[in-house]
Amino acid sequence: MSVAQFYKTSKVWVVDFTYDGHPRRWLKALPAGTDAAAEMGTLLQDLYGARSRIVEVRPATPEEETQYIRGDLPKNILCPTGRRAPGK
Repeated sequence: MSVAQFYKTSKVWVVDFTYDGHPRRWLKALPAGTDAAAEMGTLLQDLYGARSRIVEVRPATPEEETQYIRGDLPKNILCPTGRRAPGK
């Protein structure tokens, strides 16, 4: 399955959580019909254990989804997977 095919059958979710008490946000595309809260709860537990806590999992707004697709979301440069914004 290509990325385009996956995206057409997926839904973008906003995942607000804390890591060591600090607020964090991920946008994550998951297959349609997935229990996003359960899926992300399991992922965060596997990655961070008791250091993380889910605050909210909700569908992305159309604007957030567009930003996600374009890669225009703010990057957290303190996060090991974050990148600086282009040109900075």
